[in-house]
Amino acid sequence: MGVTILTQFPTENRTGPQTIDVLSKRISALGATQQGQFLVDCETYTSAPQLGHQRIVHVLHNSEQPATVFSILESGTKTIPLATDGLFDLLMMKMSSFYTSKKQTKAESKGPRFEIGDFCVKLGTVTISSNFKGILVEVEYRPCVVPAMCWDLMKEFLQGFLGLSGPTNPPAYLQNRMQEIYSPLDTVHQYLEHFTVFRKLPGIGMRP
Repeated sequence: MGVTILTQFPTENRTGPQTIDVLSKRISALGATQQGQFLVDCETYTSAPQLGHQRIVHVLHNSEQPATVFSILESGTKTIPLATDGLFDLLMMKMSSFYTSKKQTKAESKGPRFEIGDFCVKLGTVTISSNFKGILVEVEYRPCVVPAMCWDLMKEFLQGFLGLSGPTNPPAYLQNRMQEIYSPLDTVHQYLEHFTVFRKLPGIGMRP
């Protein structure tokens, strides 16, 4: 597990599959090889009124860590991240009288996974309740664990195949954590931030 940067890529009047095809050709032209598929999903639950102050629990899964369930509890101004095993999903099912899933908000980012040298690149089609919302590009640089030590290299790599759409600054979530050791929970936080934005967008009106 290295440092991961997540960024949105504009579709520019293309469909989801067309955009993924464009990016796949660009990264393949650099010498990348496809290594299967990936999936990141997020389900959001809200607490029942009898629990008092409303709490929100985001439950996320990442195919890179198949044995781990990530959850982020939001309670007022506090945010508590957890990394647990698969039993957490069963726990949420048993707590259905206290926490209910928000309807029409299940988010997914899935698509092809590429490897090129020390980089792993994932091209994700984002859907909210099966409605296409946009494209997320995830790039992981595996030899590094401190964002500040590899940000310039990652920025150059991203701009190399994303062009002007490549990021010029680190993701907002990482900007105050550039000197810290990176962990899988940091990737989950980045996905949650993007999913939250996508959920607020009007539907594009077509499936990917």
